[in-house]
Amino acid sequence: MAEGRARKVGTAVVVRTERLTPHMVRLVLGGEGLGSFSAGEFTDHYVKLLFAPEGVSYAEPWDLDRIKAAHPREEWPRQRAYTVRLWDPAHLELTIDFVLHGDEGLAGPWAARARPGDPVRFLGPGGAYAPSPEAGWHLLVGDESALPAIAAAMEGMPPGAEAVALVEVDGPDDEQKIATPDGITPVWVHRGARPVGEALVEAVTALEFPSHDVHAFVHGEAGFVKTLRHHLRLERGIPRERLSISGYWRLGHTDEGWRAIKRDWNAQVEAEQES
Repeated sequence: MAEGRARKVGTAVVVRTERLTPHMVRLVLGGEGLGSFSAGEFTDHYVKLLFAPEGVSYAEPWDLDRIKAAHPREEWPRQRAYTVRLWDPAHLELTIDFVLHGDEGLAGPWAARARPGDPVRFLGPGGAYAPSPEAGWHLLVGDESALPAIAAAMEGMPPGAEAVALVEVDGPDDEQKIATPDGITPVWVHRGARPVGEALVEAVTALEFPSHDVHAFVHGEAGFVKTLRHHLRLERGIPRERLSISGYWRLGHTDEGWRAIKRDWNAQVEAEQES
């Protein structure tokens, strides 16, 4: 995400909502404010949604530099990163899927309450990954937080691509209908009462790789992502440049808390596993 573009606040409105599963809701955003929006190069495109703290208001239109100059840090907008599930430039419609955990969090409860006409402000888009057409096969792994990006990657696979997608969700009710252009569907790993990522790590380590010519995308809770990074890099021998891997969130940390330490945490993990 270019720095100049990153600081420009985009605007949209909620057009419609859809409850996909017990733990995921879809919002379709639209409006003339999306006229300059562009996405499509990457399947993990994301936007950072902006939320004013309760009781705080800003002059319109929102300008981050102006807001930060006029308000103390605790009154700056909260940011939450979400994958661009779909982008329809013909109709200026941006689709985002939200994981729901009851009243926990900021963006999830907001999305559950959202109604057509509600305003949305955001930064972006950013992005870095798309399935390589040169890869022998593709491995996609993640929990619910990575499901929108995995779904976009599956639907964006090159014709004839071989793919294995392992997605951990609570149970059968949280499965979705997703497939590659050639009809490959995800392997759903049901968590049940187990810790997040435990069943997913077992599924990946037990997987028989078709070959070492793999392009992998592994995202979700940082604890299991760390474990799988070690497995894929050191035990499977996947080159770093063929592996897109990151902790979207960290168990026991707020979003702000995780973002504050994420860069250093990732650097430490990489140093430990590359040494």
